[in-house]
Order: sequence, then C-alpha cells, then structure tokens
Amino acid sequence: MGYVAGMDGGGTKTALTIANERGEEVYRFVSGPINFNGQDEESIRLSFEEMFAEIARVCGGLANCSSICIGAAGVSNPAVASRITELVRSFDYEGRLIIAGDHETALRGAHESSNGIILIAGTGSICYGRNEAGAEHRAGGCGHLIDDEGSGYSIGRELLSAVVRANDGRLPPTAITSLVYERLGVNTVRQVIGFAHDKKTNKKDIAALAPLLSDACELGDAAALAIVRKSAEALREVVSPVVERLSLQSGHLALAGSVLLRNEEVRAELLSLLSRDYPELSVYFAKREAAWGAVLMALE
Repeated sequence: MGYVAGMDGGGTKTALTIANERGEEVYRFVSGPINFNGQDEESIRLSFEEMFAEIARVCGGLANCSSICIGAAGVSNPAVASRITELVRSFDYEGRLIIAGDHETALRGAHESSNGIILIAGTGSICYGRNEAGAEHRAGGCGHLIDDEGSGYSIGRELLSAVVRANDGRLPPTAITSLVYERLGVNTVRQVIGFAHDKKTNKKDIAALAPLLSDACELGDAAALAIVRKSAEALREVVSPVVERLSLQSGHLALAGSVLLRNEEVRAELLSLLSRDYPELSVYFAKREAAWGAVLMALE
C-alpha cells in the first residue's frame, strides 16, 4: 500500500501526519521547527532527519511514500523553497514534493476543501482566503514588528503596556498588574520593563502572557476589556479585505489559533463584529489541523 505525508512547520514545532492512499490517517508525529526565517540550518536539518526516519519506518521505506506536502512560513521567498527542496532531496526522497505556505495548508485542513477563508490568531495573526474561481487574497501575517495585531504577541504586549501605563498614572489601577507580576515572578514595574527588553525574551515569551487577559476580564477589569475590544477589532480588520476582495460575504470562515480557541472574550467580540458586518458569513472552528490539510494536498 502507498502512503502520503503532510507537514505543518510552525514556529515552535512541526506536526507530521501520514495517511494511506485511501486517505486514512495512520500516524502522527511531532518534531522541531523548520522555519528558515527563525531557526539555524543545523537544527532544521535534524528535524527533517528525524521526520524522514519516521516516514521511512512507518511506510516501510521512503519509496513507499509517493507524495509529501510541506506547509511552512516564508516559502513565498524562492530561496527558502529552494533550501527546503534541497534538504528533502538530500535524504534520497524521490517522490512528489509540494511546498506550500502554512496558511494554504491551514485553509485546506480547516474546511477540508481548497476554498473558503481562515483566520489564524496564535503567536501571530493572518487571514487567508480562496474562492471557487481560484482567486486568493491574504491580509496580515507580516510579523510582530510591524503587524500581527490581535495575536497572542500583540495581547501580551498590550498587557505589559497596561502595567507600565497604570504605574505612571496614565491608566487607572488595573488587575493586570498583579496578574503579570505573579506570572513573571516579579514585584516592581522596573522588573517588568527589564523582562520586556531582555535580549533573552522572545516573541513567544510575550505571547505566553496572553491567557492572563481572560483572568483579568473575569474580574471585570476595564483595561482588560479595552484590550479585548482592540484585539477583536484588529482581527475584524484583517478579515474584511479578504471577504471583500474575494466576494465571500456569504462564504465560510474558519477560526484557528490559541487566541480564538481559548480566549472567549476576544472570540465573542469578534463574532459580534462579523455578524454586524457580514450577517450571511458562516463562521466556525477549523475542522482539521494544517498537517491534515497538507495530507489532503499531497493526495490530490
């Protein structure tokens, strides 16, 4: 029996799913990240080496895996796609290879179809869509330095900002302060500033603070509720151009990513805004994960 494999290269890990030629999932595996924009080449090689060893083991040899689809960030850069291709072929894999953007595989898995819209708000944020005519459009996803509003990173930064602004008197006292102090194990605003500017602190460390927003909202904190409104509006902002350009006002939008899955306040506010602007738009959680979307692309 033949097999196919799909990979979803995220910022912290890569999910690998293997299916047989009938489209039945047979194996899942998680390895390290494969993002050439954020990882060193040696660690990426080790991740690929580990995954191809698993593919060979499960399929009874790489020759039995007819097609592999890899969804990863940054592949719109031809140099990145070329490096991934070169690396894959170095493991003597001779089958069909598809390299796609991680937003493409996420869309495919979310709807189990090649058409529709997906909004992802995890560490970063992006909206991507494709209509039945094959037209595509994406909004957001340009990185935390200039974009990614409404994401986990953005919310984490807003929480830290609320702490320093409340300390200055620019905001009334907020419950966010004690929540952030407790999470970071600090007791002064200077230590919070030190954490934010420490060279060892990365965007994932900032994004890890995002769940505190729900805790503050449960206390009815005004600053937290303001962050919810700002985040939801930012996410609506990236959905709108995709809906409008692709004429998908009556289409289907899938939600994915930790912010939309776990923060009920942001999700509820966003749904309210979308219902107001696009009452005929069908909105639901992603049906399947991006690695399965990559499997479906490999099967086609």
